[in-house]
Amino acid sequence: MTGPDDARLRELIVMRKVRDRIDREYARPLDVEALARGVHMSAGHLSRCFRETYGESPYSYLMTRRIERAMALLRRGDLTVTEVCFEVGCSSLGTFSTRFSELVGVPPSVYRERAANVEGIPSFQAKQVTRPIRNQEAPRTDTHLT
Repeated sequence: MTGPDDARLRELIVMRKVRDRIDREYARPLDVEALARGVHMSAGHLSRCFRETYGESPYSYLMTRRIERAMALLRRGDLTVTEVCFEVGCSSLGTFSTRFSELVGVPPSVYRERAANVEGIPSFQAKQVTRPIRNQEAPRTDTHLT
């Protein structure tokens, strides 16, 4: 006989598989429907379970992965913002730039320019300092709101 604990454990295993797939395939065309089909769930049920498990929607998690990878590529400096956008799996430069700005606090072009000006900082420190803000969004820089 199985109980609610067994069902929740199975659900957690499925959510881990979905999260692992996003981590592996972030640069591919992924959407909630495709993720849901992969684990034989409806898109709505997957979204609810994923949010309950990880505190954010599958789409938000996917975009965060893409932005983290984009940050690394922009720090490298050999690709344009448009090339980085498509490299990480985004199909719209506008959506990419908007989400990047929301998570990081500056547009990707500004981030790339600033990263080019940072020399002598070990990559592990740069990565830690420049990591996107999860579930919070970047703090506003315009402090003179009325």
